[in-house]
Amino acid sequence: MTAQILLTGGTGTLGRHVLPLLLDAGRDVRVLSRRAHDDADGVEYVTGDLLKDEGVERAVEGVETVLHLAGGAKGDDEAARNLARAAARAGVRHMVLISVVGADRVPLGYLRTQLRAEEALIESGVPWTILRAAQFHDLVFGVAQKMAKMPVVPAPGGLRFQPVDPRDVAARLAGLALGAPGGRVPDLVGPKVYRIDELVRGYLEAAGKHRLMMPVRMPGKAGRAYRDARNLSLEGADTGELTWEDFLAARVA
Repeated sequence: MTAQILLTGGTGTLGRHVLPLLLDAGRDVRVLSRRAHDDADGVEYVTGDLLKDEGVERAVEGVETVLHLAGGAKGDDEAARNLARAAARAGVRHMVLISVVGADRVPLGYLRTQLRAEEALIESGVPWTILRAAQFHDLVFGVAQKMAKMPVVPAPGGLRFQPVDPRDVAARLAGLALGAPGGRVPDLVGPKVYRIDELVRGYLEAAGKHRLMMPVRMPGKAGRAYRDARNLSLEGADTGELTWEDFLAARVA
């Protein structure tokens, strides 16, 4: 099978939503994974490791578009650099990258890594599209679960978020991958802005839990950046449809 699109991170939270959308659009898809999988109808799996730069040349061979969703706790910039370099050598016509809102404005190591991943793609010479998205509902849910295990939940003051549903992000990314290179496209955020205590209280209510909450102050440059709303995209962004309440109603049920 000659795949038209290479999908990295195809077995992750976001990739599992994107893959069926590409297949429904009639595209053959190659999925790069660190673990072996059996091929499926319309899907070819190849084994490789972006961070170790193993199997990447084989993965990009013959594809027209690369949709890069794979990510981890560290090394995303190096993985993106290895993939973009291989894509350039293979003559890939379009590479789409998922990034994070505020990557160039919030001084956190993870976000700086995302910015370097963007730069690696831009500098590669491959025609590109970059979509920055807000934090996924799934991530916020995991954080709220962990915080709810404490008898008193800390609530950093001034922190606000625009959580977005991965299904909304997946739909946007699939459309971008099927289109022409667009450069930096509008950010994608959720339909509402929440304080962190509102997010946690929403989880507690949905889960039938009760906890005391204590206001705290997030220190340092990162705390100042969050209080200044540099992690938000309040103007010119596209918005998803599913709210935190929609997600909780389905997830907790």
